[in-house]
Amino acid sequence: MKTYIGIDLGGTNIKGAVVNEQGEIIRQSAWPTHAEQGVETVTATIADMIRDLAKGEDIAGVGLGCPGTVDDKCGTVVYACNLGWINYDVRSALKKLTGFSVRLVNDANAAALAEVVAGAAKGAESAVVVPLGTGVGGGVVIGGKLLTGYTGAASELGHMVIVADGVPCACGRKGCFEAYASATALIRMTDEAMSAHPESAMHQIAAELGGVDGRTAFAAQQAGDPVGDAVVRQYIRYLSIGIANIVNIFFPEVVALSGGVANQGENLLAPLRREVSQQEYGAAYTAKHPRIACCTLGNTAGMIGAAMFAKG
Repeated sequence: MKTYIGIDLGGTNIKGAVVNEQGEIIRQSAWPTHAEQGVETVTATIADMIRDLAKGEDIAGVGLGCPGTVDDKCGTVVYACNLGWINYDVRSALKKLTGFSVRLVNDANAAALAEVVAGAAKGAESAVVVPLGTGVGGGVVIGGKLLTGYTGAASELGHMVIVADGVPCACGRKGCFEAYASATALIRMTDEAMSAHPESAMHQIAAELGGVDGRTAFAAQQAGDPVGDAVVRQYIRYLSIGIANIVNIFFPEVVALSGGVANQGENLLAPLRREVSQQEYGAAYTAKHPRIACCTLGNTAGMIGAAMFAKG
């Protein structure tokens, strides 16, 4: 049976797995990245992991999921700010160290492919995966294939503007989807509401949870706090605008959300579906609507997706 190796390269950890043709993990491992030690050290660690995972296996291909912009045709990581990699020919380096010609894919795109192969969008012809974490990412799968664009940098969904001249985004623009729908944005909105409303239950909840995070406003809403409810409603409103834009551009079978905010489950999804359905183009006349769900593969998605990308 053919197997594939998928490597998920992160700023803190490198995760790797041997994956079969159905997207099932056979075995996996995780090692510290030590990005501060430089590109050669990180590359050597990746190579060691590939060799370790390949022992006793009939490996048909290796995929590397990497943050930032990658060029699979050239085998280079064009720009990965968290790693400090710029125009780095990682394929040649890994080929020399392991003998494998490694395929490269953006980490969010890898996660999207994994969800289509073995997760929340399994069996779907088209799907969009939107991670809601420190930022907002995106991965688009159409006809079972990733949409990577002319340069390999397609699907940066977090950087479409949803509020003209709005909140500054880390990318340099203002009003980006990421600046309003990320976990970071939700925390900012929660902090602002707490400052304006010292009577809010969010103060006590934050103290009990050890500080303000993406759960604070949702917990307050469930406790009946009107300020927390207002924060959640505003957040979901912003999120719905971005998701509706995505639907109107791609109209996928499935939109799957991942990241910490997505852990709210139906408390997030039910009102989000209502909001999005009202903003879909031609919604009143459309019989079919995308299914909005949460991703199911968690921290394994990057490894599975990278392996499936290597499968082709």
